[in-house]
Amino acid sequence: MTKVGIDLGTTYSLVSIMRAGRPEIVPNVLGEELTPSAVSVDERGEVLTGRAARARAVTHPDLTAVAFKRDMGTARRYSLGSRSFSPEELSALLLATLKRDAEEVLGETIEEAVVTVPAYFGEAARRATRVACELAELRVERIINEPTAAALAYGLHQRDKELRAVVLDLGGGTFDVTVLEIMEGVIEIQASAGDTRLGGEDFLDVIVGWVADRVVERHGFDPRVSAGDRARLREACERAKHRLSTDDAARIALPALGARRQDVEIELRLDDVEPAFEPLLARMTTPIRRALSDAAVDPKQIDEVLLVGGATRMPSVAALAARLFGRLPSRALPPDEAVALGAAVQMALKAGNEAVEDMVVTDVAPFTLGIAVSQSIGMHDVGGLFAPILERGTVLPASREREFSTMADGQRMIAVEVYQGEHSLCKDNEKLGTYQVKGIPAGPAGKETISVRFSYDMNGLLEVDTTITSTGKTASMTLDRSKNRLTEEQVAEAKKRLKGLKFHPRDALPNTTALSRAEVLHAELTGVEREILRDAMNHFRAALELQDAKQISFAREMLLARIADLGHGR
Repeated sequence: MTKVGIDLGTTYSLVSIMRAGRPEIVPNVLGEELTPSAVSVDERGEVLTGRAARARAVTHPDLTAVAFKRDMGTARRYSLGSRSFSPEELSALLLATLKRDAEEVLGETIEEAVVTVPAYFGEAARRATRVACELAELRVERIINEPTAAALAYGLHQRDKELRAVVLDLGGGTFDVTVLEIMEGVIEIQASAGDTRLGGEDFLDVIVGWVADRVVERHGFDPRVSAGDRARLREACERAKHRLSTDDAARIALPALGARRQDVEIELRLDDVEPAFEPLLARMTTPIRRALSDAAVDPKQIDEVLLVGGATRMPSVAALAARLFGRLPSRALPPDEAVALGAAVQMALKAGNEAVEDMVVTDVAPFTLGIAVSQSIGMHDVGGLFAPILERGTVLPASREREFSTMADGQRMIAVEVYQGEHSLCKDNEKLGTYQVKGIPAGPAGKETISVRFSYDMNGLLEVDTTITSTGKTASMTLDRSKNRLTEEQVAEAKKRLKGLKFHPRDALPNTTALSRAEVLHAELTGVEREILRDAMNHFRAALELQDAKQISFAREMLLARIADLGHGR
């Protein structure tokens, strides 16, 4: 039995473990540390996840789901052929794969996990993550914020230092900012802010739009109209985006595109798209400034700027960080792995691992918590106003209290409606729960008062206690974020539905992945190069028909070598 950390990402997901006092990434069964966060259904109705599914996003976009993390906690459904999935169900399928792969690689059963989420994930999204883990039959020890996890990974090697740092975590779909201080092994999270709809996918959208506009100008058609062309365009632009992390320009070649099967070739220069990134960079500055303000810290007081998340490799992101903080950002941690490594450190802390026995971490409330109130303004009563009780940025665990009075003559009951958010009106915030305080002595409006106390701990447990001041009568409600809101019957039904799905055979996964990658490249090549690749694909298919393990392995390696030779990488 073992315990792991899981970074459930928008674009890629990772599993980590604490070994010999250090966190490390657990590769999947393909030997890769990053597993694409993708789910696909093939023509036989079998489910594929990871790299094989990601490749099918190009060849079979109508049967593949990606970036579903962005919709966690919403009512959106993903239609893959004849089947329909919620974001939680898709995440559960991915989590089940991560769990099985890690168990096979480690040779041990996974007992429990720490799973990371964006710091600015709301209550519904956090609960949806819990649901996904339960559907995957994965016991969750704790859900922690991604930048907090990255801070743990960083702090593990900085315990003897005293410094203040800021973590900029730009993943595939979300952006988080965390200000922290390290002192004598104590990692104090001072403030967090973020944007759950801003990530590398949005920068990719800009590149796709720029390239598509050039295609319209030069070739007279929009490659975004056809689902197949749109998927190929996005895949090519994603590779170009990665190339622009190190080069000033990237060549995009898309043969046989559009209804007339035109060959398209466009050079994408960094200078071309960086001006179009400005609105996204401006959005990044808002949570950065909010986090600094909440922590009462000036940018000049920051000793280290940590870039986390694959999207931070873009030069414009590093330039923004340098401009705002007046210093070059640090890459002390691998951007793609930092969050997962920190999840393993958190699991070690929870388990009392001696490697981290001198470490302590504190976190803060990412959102303000309060209740709905009414207020008399002139001759009118205005309801639905948000009254904060525990402000965002409050160090956890914490307890805060406020008093409220009755609004009407003879009022005997008060409804306590709990919300989280930063808006002045409750309708714009997220409702967490409600209960009634009864038995208030009848009297004139405003005479009777109740005190409302919020107690909030590191595990996401919010206790709401009320006391009628004149009588001392108390009432309470507990909102446990560590539990989901589904009934046992609903969970059982969802598990039954997912168990009815047939996963693609695991021993065939390397073969399916190789063919899927080859199909993507085949669609982009022309002439002799396409013939060379097609010949390797046909030899591989012939080996599969023979069902000889040695011949299949040899043919697969030859196919992967051809893919590498033709510039697609292995």
